[in-house]
Amino acid sequence: MGSHNKKEKFGWCLYDWANSAFATTILAAILPVYFAESIVPENGAHIVFMGWKGCLSATSLWGYTSGLTSLLVLLSAPILGEIADKSHRKKTFLMTFCFLGSFLTSLLYFSGPSDIFYTLIIFCLAQYCFVGGNVFYDSFLPLFAKGSDMDRLSGQGYALGYLGGGLLLALNVLFIQFSDVMGVNKGAAVRMSLASAGVWWALFGSVSFMMFNEEKGLDTESKSLAADAFEGLKKIRETIKTVAEHRNVLLFLVAYMIYNEGVQTVIRMASIYGKDELGLSTGTLLGTLLMVQFIGIGGALFISWVAQKFGIKRTIMGLLVLWLALTLFAYGITTSVEFWILGGAVGLILGGTQALSRSFYGRLIPKEQSAQFFGYFSVFAKMSAIWGPILFAFIRQVSGTSRLSVLSLALFFLMGWGILFFVKEENYGAGGKA
Repeated sequence: MGSHNKKEKFGWCLYDWANSAFATTILAAILPVYFAESIVPENGAHIVFMGWKGCLSATSLWGYTSGLTSLLVLLSAPILGEIADKSHRKKTFLMTFCFLGSFLTSLLYFSGPSDIFYTLIIFCLAQYCFVGGNVFYDSFLPLFAKGSDMDRLSGQGYALGYLGGGLLLALNVLFIQFSDVMGVNKGAAVRMSLASAGVWWALFGSVSFMMFNEEKGLDTESKSLAADAFEGLKKIRETIKTVAEHRNVLLFLVAYMIYNEGVQTVIRMASIYGKDELGLSTGTLLGTLLMVQFIGIGGALFISWVAQKFGIKRTIMGLLVLWLALTLFAYGITTSVEFWILGGAVGLILGGTQALSRSFYGRLIPKEQSAQFFGYFSVFAKMSAIWGPILFAFIRQVSGTSRLSVLSLALFFLMGWGILFFVKEENYGAGGKA
């Protein structure tokens, strides 16, 4: 990447600092608690849809919406990746998703009590920008690093993301808790905190974009966006065939899709589980999630170091065993102290699981097709983020309790571990073919 390699790597990592504001404040912490506590009535929302009538809890509504968003990404991510690869506009697309997502996030300021569908629609669109943009963000990883350096850089990106997201969350928690002292209504303080995630995302995203550039490819032929999209549609089948020819790539993607099902469901449903099922206070929930962020900083770096010592595959498999144990523990918790313990353990392994999964995949794919292959990485990731939240929501709806929903997550980690066992790590090369 030239003489500014370190600067560009830091600039790439800085985007994780920027968009993690959405991950913490909107996806994991403040919005789900606010949604369950203030937006959705305590007895649920009465829904009429295509002749179906029913009452859905905040947990079910949140889970179904998260799953729908992931389905939208599933349908479009491969096309987006192909467009970026052929037009050499990965950075342009990343900037577009960043600024549109940050604008939509700021509109959550106008979400008030009973604004159920407004909140869900804005959340769905903003989340689409968040996860869709990561198709292009992730695709830069094989261009900046190779081999074990990818493990390190990926871990550094996640660590910086935890720091940035945790810092904003800490400021927002303090602002909400002491809003009365500042003469601000608590409801307004929450809505201002939601909007702050959009401002943070756009501000630091802008700084990030000034620090790294996209390498220009040899093909400089100008094509319209529609032509690129049509070309992407034609090549989806070809790319699927290419992935299938890379046995280790395919095995890893299937394993990742399954175990990431559990990880993503934990991220999206933990707060609303604590509020709706356990009846924990807002202070406990936000405090625990804040702790997760700061433990995650050291956790991502520590797990990356462990992977360098013991091997990336072995480390991921060990992490999945820990995830399995945590789901069993979460099923039986009843107190805030136990929720704090659970949060500390999740913080330690969450960032490492995500960072190593990304770098493990990045070692495998052809460098010249990084956006396209990471588009499919995103597809498998978002396939997993569809069924986990929906299953969680459905079990909560039919059983009346989220505890069985939590217990169901153990199956995802167990199955993912079993498939990952057959992936041959020794055949991997940085950006090469397995």
